[in-house]
Amino acid sequence: MVDAVGPGVADFKGGERVMAVADWGGFAQAVVVPQGQVFRLPDGVDDVVAAGFPVAYGTSHFGLRFKAALKPGESLLVLGAAGGVGLTAVETGKLLGARVIAAATGEAKMAIAREAGADETVDARAPDFRDTIKALTGGRGADVVYDPVGGQAFEQALRCTALGGRILIVGFASGEVPQIPANLLLVKNISVIGYYWGAHRTLAPEALAASFGELLGWLAQGQLRPHVSKTFPLAEGVAALKDLRARKTTGKVVLTVAE
Repeated sequence: MVDAVGPGVADFKGGERVMAVADWGGFAQAVVVPQGQVFRLPDGVDDVVAAGFPVAYGTSHFGLRFKAALKPGESLLVLGAAGGVGLTAVETGKLLGARVIAAATGEAKMAIAREAGADETVDARAPDFRDTIKALTGGRGADVVYDPVGGQAFEQALRCTALGGRILIVGFASGEVPQIPANLLLVKNISVIGYYWGAHRTLAPEALAASFGELLGWLAQGQLRPHVSKTFPLAEGVAALKDLRARKTTGKVVLTVAE
């Protein structure tokens, strides 16, 4: 909720329901942000969904549509598919017309990815991971890989990426930064795209605004179903972070504040 606006702010007024991307200070009851980082909420979207929406969905939508240039009919392999950004990549990929293959650890997390719309699911720990992805894509491999995990997951995905495919590096949740064998990129004509979503507020603000326009349209139409697995009171923020680190969560975790 907008409490007050500063001089020169014309796009918003006090009392409007909004969500915002805060550079810092977001674990608080109130925060000051530039108006370009504030987005008006569609009717019917509750506060918990809104809190977990902009960074996760913004990362996936902008990355897949504008950076990886995902096309309808292409195959998309999502690593860490039951995580905070992974699930949003599954939903976004489907709405962009891709055939989505979701990789997650264990049946429970794979089931969550299927609920989000994944066409196929694969256990990321399976010893035949590469062969399975190849089989699911008719021997071609994935056209686009969405990787927020890094480490061994990246190495496996690289070897089942299609000729001329694209790998979008979103993060390193595994804690391991992969060392990329450039010879494979050359031989297979694979593009590896480094991607930090936050920088595009400066690098490509108009494209970012277009991205949010489409996302909020989907949200208003009920085409997105944000998955929040846990909420914690603001005072228990440390406990929330510990659960994230221990991989006890799926989708988003949200801190709530008293009215």
